[in-house]
Amino acid sequence: MKRMVSDERSSIDSQSDRSGPLSGPLSGPLSKKTSKKSARFNIPEPATTIIPEIQKDPDDNEEYVEITFDLTDDTVAVHSVTAAGGGGREDPEVTLLAKTLERRASNSFSSSLLRTASSRIKQVSRELRRLSGQGGARNIDRSKSAAARALKGLKFISRTDHGASAWPAVEKRFDELAKNGKLSKSVFAQCIGMKDSKEFAGELFQALARKRHISSDSITKAELREFWDQISDQSFDCRLQTFFDMIDKNADGRITEEEVREIITLSASANKLSKIQEQAEEYARLIMEELDPNNIGYIEVYNLETLLLQAPNESACSGSTTNSRNLSQMLSARLKPTKEPNPLKRWYRRARYFLEDNWKRAWVIAVWLGICAGLFAWKFIQYRHRAVFHVMGYCVCTAKGGAETLKFNMALILLPVCRNTITWLRNRTKLGVLVPFDDNLNFHKVIAVGIAVGVGLHAVSHLTCDFPRLLHASDAEYEPMKPFFGDTRPNNYWWFVKGTEGWTGVTMVVLMAVAFTLATPWFRRGRLDLPKPLKRLTGFNAFWYSHHLFVIVYILLIVHGIFLYLSHGWYKKTTWMYVAVPVLLYATERLIRLFRSSVRPVKILKIAVYPGNVLSIHVSKPQGFKYRSGQYIFINCAAVSPFQWHPFSITSAPQDNYISVHIRTLGDWTRQLRTVFSEACQPSADGKSGLLRAETDRQIGPLFPKVLIDGPYGAPAQDYKNYEVVLLVGLGIGATPFISILKDIVNNMKLLESNGSANSHLDLESGAAGHNSNKQGSKPDGGSTSTSFKTRRAYFYWVTREQGSFEWFRGVMNEVAETDRKGTIELHNYCTSVYEEGDARSALIAMLQSLNHTKNGVDVVSGTRVKSHFARPSWRNVYKRIALNHRDQRIGVFYCGAPALTNELRLLAQDFSRKTTTKFDFHKENF
Repeated sequence: MKRMVSDERSSIDSQSDRSGPLSGPLSGPLSKKTSKKSARFNIPEPATTIIPEIQKDPDDNEEYVEITFDLTDDTVAVHSVTAAGGGGREDPEVTLLAKTLERRASNSFSSSLLRTASSRIKQVSRELRRLSGQGGARNIDRSKSAAARALKGLKFISRTDHGASAWPAVEKRFDELAKNGKLSKSVFAQCIGMKDSKEFAGELFQALARKRHISSDSITKAELREFWDQISDQSFDCRLQTFFDMIDKNADGRITEEEVREIITLSASANKLSKIQEQAEEYARLIMEELDPNNIGYIEVYNLETLLLQAPNESACSGSTTNSRNLSQMLSARLKPTKEPNPLKRWYRRARYFLEDNWKRAWVIAVWLGICAGLFAWKFIQYRHRAVFHVMGYCVCTAKGGAETLKFNMALILLPVCRNTITWLRNRTKLGVLVPFDDNLNFHKVIAVGIAVGVGLHAVSHLTCDFPRLLHASDAEYEPMKPFFGDTRPNNYWWFVKGTEGWTGVTMVVLMAVAFTLATPWFRRGRLDLPKPLKRLTGFNAFWYSHHLFVIVYILLIVHGIFLYLSHGWYKKTTWMYVAVPVLLYATERLIRLFRSSVRPVKILKIAVYPGNVLSIHVSKPQGFKYRSGQYIFINCAAVSPFQWHPFSITSAPQDNYISVHIRTLGDWTRQLRTVFSEACQPSADGKSGLLRAETDRQIGPLFPKVLIDGPYGAPAQDYKNYEVVLLVGLGIGATPFISILKDIVNNMKLLESNGSANSHLDLESGAAGHNSNKQGSKPDGGSTSTSFKTRRAYFYWVTREQGSFEWFRGVMNEVAETDRKGTIELHNYCTSVYEEGDARSALIAMLQSLNHTKNGVDVVSGTRVKSHFARPSWRNVYKRIALNHRDQRIGVFYCGAPALTNELRLLAQDFSRKTTTKFDFHKENF
């Protein structure tokens, strides 16, 4: 439909005109109400602009409407809308246009005036609807609507856009669930694929049945097919009407505030948003204020449509990401997988890609394997030329070759867990260019596999081959063995086992098998469903204590190496030579931890227990304690266990005068820690948030159990400062290292602004921010100030399942949103409990989100100034957008969270690095 402007005039031309009738078919009743409002203002005489009237061609079949605009200063408002020629047909998008223009008011006077105009338009629209309603409902062509493209419809069925093709599956479930040919309302949700939203599906059933005057709580297959055709309809208008019918429970065509409150409660329950449930009455009032400004007491379907089609507001921290559509399509085409027909070329390409991505790991593993192979070959050849070979054969060669690799690996396995040494090498040397320090624990596990192989070769060869051969050797064959096994030949197998060499070897194998088994993910993370008496064999405590059996193992290893059967010279007994330096280094590190934590005591300043079983601890910063964002510390609490130390990422920034950590209750130790500190906390003032908080009272003294800290230690996230652009991805509590990074960037932005130097580099390790403890101009707490901070753009994606999780770092999010005026940091919060945008179950949540963020600047889901997204992000689109925004640059991708997402993010980083000019370096936090 074409809209032609026929008249444009001032709001009110004279004082007498303010009490006169308005133009339009409803001038009588409307003028009475609006004249009272308009009479309150003295309006200056504005300039009037006349646009020539456009005459309608009699042969022209197009429909026209006349729109009268009011112009006052820099404000424009729709005064009235009438059909050309006196017709009364209404375009449902006119009301939306009026409301959009109304929001452009620049002062209080304009706002009042525009609200009056909007009210008039709505009343005119209702009357036009009544006059033209005999023609039935009319679908609007929304193919060119930007709002429709963004909304993608009110989908009632997730993951299904084609109702006809999905009907056979629904029909099959009907046959399985129906009784006597009828489907009960209680299993309707399961039948249509919404079994995780039974309450919502129940209300949908009621709405569909109410529309068809079905009073029973069960339906036939034919009625189910009608239901299915409606809820899977592609038409937005049909879906809108269905959604309206769900809210309009009395089917009078009007929605009251109470009905709005009920559907908000239902939607919040379906999306597991408890805080919105608690505030349902407040949010219902907000919607009614928006859609019913005249306090009529109800809203209609077109009001709901207006709210649904409002363009969503962008996050406060989202930057400009406008890119060429053609460029995006070209990038998508390049990213499509193509299979190389030649298998040799395909293998070569995969090998080349693998080495490009893993060359640091590759050369370390290659050197390690080369050393192991060399030691094995050396001993194998050595014993091949000894007299014992003629009795025991290649079995003794294999056993001694395995033993040599075992000694080497027992020494090497301690080095990856010497954290102080690794942190020093990472921070003070350039070895990080060649050595993958981030993989220290992975290398520790690889070496453990090497030890298991060495034990197997050594023990199996001795027990199943060497000893039986010696027992069955003839006197002539045994003669060369007398210097090693005595003049009398052993007469049974037990002789070997009960000897020092035997029992020490068997005991070591048993202890290492226990430690190895309890260190596997199934036992360490308690994934096995064992009987209650065996539950103690799972969890972190079992792993921690069993791993400390290594002290006994190393003592037995040295004893076993001294009492060898086939070597008598001290210089030939090399076991102690292998392990002396690594054991001394590791023991020194443990002593440093004990000494450092004792001489640098900390005081607990504040604790808080957040929803989602997260404990936040703020402790005083010891003198001289220097760390970088992304690093972690070890914490010990004697009230829980005097021996255990557990690592946690630091969530405070280097410039802060305190150290904070956030601890998620995941195991037995963290569960006990939370219980101990919860006893010292008090509920929040409102008593509803589930937040417990306590702070140190200086007059009374310490209220909390004593804690010790050790660190800091290096972690992958600390290398973010080496990149100009970083992508930070946190899953649940995995956001902790990135919170410190965000705070550090914000602190440096404040420092930059206070210095008034917009072009200077942000210094990661600067500690001279005006609000922290370094006010004397002393050396900052992050280390050398010569290292410049390269980061110019940061994308932070936080994905969490629970709404309460956003409480953990709400203050940081708000601070970033308020401080980052230049858009350096782009924040994206995702709540996976909420259904994807466009799903009917989250439609009302999206409305509330848009309204509340526009009016109050606060997101209803996260409670922060950062607008939340629903469901899970499309990581391919995330990478694609960054690749488009930062061509020919290297991006640092840092991930911390559950292992499930690691592989996807790593593969995407590799894929985009190979097929675009943007290179992505993937780093995974050991979590």
